[in-house]
Formats: sequence, structure tokens, C-alpha cells
Amino acid sequence: MSDRAPAGQFLDAAIDLLRRVRDEEADSITAAGTLLADTVENGGRLFAFGAGHSSLAAQDLVYRAGGLALMNLLAVPGVVGVDVMPAPLGSALERVDGLASAVLDSSPLRAGDALLIISLSGRNALPVEMAMKARALGVRVIGVTSVAYAAETTSRHSSGTYLKDHCDLVLDSKIAVGDAELTLDNVPAPFAPASTVVTSALLQAVMATTAATLADRGLEPPLLRSGNVDGGHDWNSRVMEQYRDRIFYRH
Repeated sequence: MSDRAPAGQFLDAAIDLLRRVRDEEADSITAAGTLLADTVENGGRLFAFGAGHSSLAAQDLVYRAGGLALMNLLAVPGVVGVDVMPAPLGSALERVDGLASAVLDSSPLRAGDALLIISLSGRNALPVEMAMKARALGVRVIGVTSVAYAAETTSRHSSGTYLKDHCDLVLDSKIAVGDAELTLDNVPAPFAPASTVVTSALLQAVMATTAATLADRGLEPPLLRSGNVDGGHDWNSRVMEQYRDRIFYRH
């Protein structure tokens, strides 16, 4: 590692990853934004799912200023961030066969909807099964993952496949296996994960593309404003009333 302070090294690493995503994933970002715009225009609903820390990027899309009002969180009890105690139980649940099917069977997802599935490794049973079952329902699936894991790890799903193998589109976050950008001779393990900042930025780039694509088609994107600016609550109430049949986080 260079003589530069660890904070600067980490920020440089994150910036380099963001540049790679910008340059290498441009076509995939455009395709994903277009898919979501098509879904909105055709009356479909939007959902996002992630397990563990991958859920943070999914939650970042839901009910937020500047975001699409139609994005709903597909929550799986026990794997939404670190909402379960003890925390390692969440990791164990990601490996349980059949859990995704049970969640989808009780969810509002239906044919014509779109689902973002976020999983850094893409190797666990839950995201793999989620993608497989959702597509079988007629849902369009966008996977957000680090493709490197498929080359350097083994799948934990009975099929031997990964999330990337069951998606209509794949967005590669470029995160190295292990999700740690820094090393020091006197620190026994790699540290400083960048997956959250990179994945969140990647997804917000997709959302920006969706909004702009809808506008280019002459449609008003269903965007939310900050509740901390004058008129924000009235704006949001109008949007959520207009799209009440496609928003599930109000109920």
C-alpha cells in the first residue's frame, strides 16, 4: 500500500471503481433504465431486493427524495440489512432453499413487473432462487452483482448457478472478491469495503436513466420530492395518490 493515508486510498479506490462502472457498464445501465421505463409505461410495478448489506442499496431506492415513487422494497424477514439478532442468522437465511419461493408466493409481484435483485456474490440460494422463481412468474429481473465471484467462488445453490445466470440484465459492480479495498502489513485482514457506495451509485444511475427515458417519451416520471423543502409533502401526496395501486410501502 502507498504512503498515502488510508482514508485517501479508500476514496481513490472507490472513485476508480465508480469510473469503471461509468465506462464499462454504460450500455447495461441504459438497458436497465429503459427496461424500468418500459415497465412503468406499461403499468407494471417496480421492486428491489437485497440480502444483508446488499439490502442497503435496495432500501436506498425506496421512498426517497429524488427517487421513483414506484420502487417498492421486497423484504424478506431476517435478511433486511442487519435487522435480525444474532446478525449471523441473516447470513444463514440467505442459504436456505425454498425461502425465496415462500416470499414470492406471498408478495404482490406479478407478470409484467420488474425486480432488481442485489447480491454482491450472487452465490447464495436466496438471490439465485429469487431470480429463477420471479422470471417463472413473468417478472423481468435485473441482477446487480460482482461477476468476479462466479469465477472465483463456488455456488451455494443446488443448481450450481449464480444470480447472473437467471437475469434479463446484469449490472456488474466490479467489486473484487472479499469486498475489501485496503491492506496493511500490520492489519491481519483486508479492510474498507466499497460495495455499498458503488452499488448505490450504480443503481441511482439506473434510476436517473429511467426518469430521463420516461421524460423523453413525453411522460412525467413519478418522482418524489424532499419532505424538507416547501411544498414537498403536497407534491408527494399527489404522486402517491396518482399511483396508489402501484405503491406498497404505504399499507
